[in-house]
Amino acid sequence: MRFLSRRLVLPNDLNYANSLFGGRALAWIDEEAAIFAICQLETNCLVTKHIGAINFESPALQGDVVEFGLSTKSVGRTSITITCLMRNKVTKKTICLADDIVFVQVDPETKAPKPHGKTLEGLQAQEEAD
Repeated sequence: MRFLSRRLVLPNDLNYANSLFGGRALAWIDEEAAIFAICQLETNCLVTKHIGAINFESPALQGDVVEFGLSTKSVGRTSITITCLMRNKVTKKTICLADDIVFVQVDPETKAPKPHGKTLEGLQAQEEAD
């Protein structure tokens, strides 16, 4: 898993308990996973199809720096499934894990699913080369 991005938890990101609002965490995860998938498949014609169970394990507080670890879990004919781990940069404590985030490549005109021609093995080799 590669940790590729970081965010600072600001006052506007907090819930009533003064910890990171779950909705904000989900938005960040969707965005980070989308960027990762776009880079993997080399296209920005992707849509989020599914986000599986998300387990919140520890809070992120104002001033914390959180980082996002991303990896490719599987690759389908038109889809890619990503795992995203959000953790505290300093303590390395897991904040939450989203294990099944599925993106589908779509045709820009018809919006129908479109094969991307990538394989899990090819993407893993690409990740190792980067």
